[in-house]
Amino acid sequence: MGCRDMEKCEAAAKEIRGHTLNPHVYACHLDLASMKSVREFAERINQEEQHVDVLINNAGVMRCPAWKTEDGFDMQFGVNHLGHFLLTNLLLDKLKESTPSRVINLTSLAHIIGKIDFEDLNWEKKKFDTKQAYCQSKLANVLFTRELAKRLQGTGVTVNAVHPGVVATRLGRHTSLHQSQFSSSVLGPFFSLLVKSPKLGAQPSIYLAVSEDLEGVTGRYYDVMTEKEPAPQALDEEAARRLWEVSSQLVGLEEEGQYHKSNLSAESQSKPA
Repeated sequence: MGCRDMEKCEAAAKEIRGHTLNPHVYACHLDLASMKSVREFAERINQEEQHVDVLINNAGVMRCPAWKTEDGFDMQFGVNHLGHFLLTNLLLDKLKESTPSRVINLTSLAHIIGKIDFEDLNWEKKKFDTKQAYCQSKLANVLFTRELAKRLQGTGVTVNAVHPGVVATRLGRHTSLHQSQFSSSVLGPFFSLLVKSPKLGAQPSIYLAVSEDLEGVTGRYYDVMTEKEPAPQALDEEAARRLWEVSSQLVGLEEEGQYHKSNLSAESQSKPA
């Protein structure tokens, strides 16, 4: 378990060990708002673990203020997309060694109104819109899923994206529902009837991680546990390729020569490290 808040992470790991009687549940520090933290976590996993059979990119931030990550990225784009993009790339060799293996990227139905603004991904030129920033990051999750699946064809590593539904976690703590006393006290009880418990909300990720029905299935988008076609802009192959290249530059993969040999089409055109 890679988590930013180690106190909460340790408590969750302890609870899981108690319920499952499985002692091999470990809490590790991972802050996706810090590329340094992502690299340290990935290095630890690569050194200490023999296999990475399943990687679930679950963390996220939603509709927060105009915050920046440690590296100067928009918080939602940095955490929801770039952090997972870097982490996944740094673990790719281990995933390939562990085949058949799977990557699951959590996205959102909000991707349908997302737009990738390649001229201003980090909201430095235009007025900040937290809703659009979130939708952009969720669209990036689907584009990343599709491009990575294409680059990993034939390796035994599959990649899929899932919208888990609306789940009762603190993900929405920055939204108006949680910031107004009226909304919290009056509308909150009604809203709670419409959302899933965290246990139910985890089922789509578990399904994509372990279902035998999905063996070899890759590059797909799931709405809860039903495969659906994502928004038209999520099917834009040129945008997916461009996002990959820009993301690689932003997180420093291109400079380090950490592109992977399976990524033939786009990388054959990029300059050598």
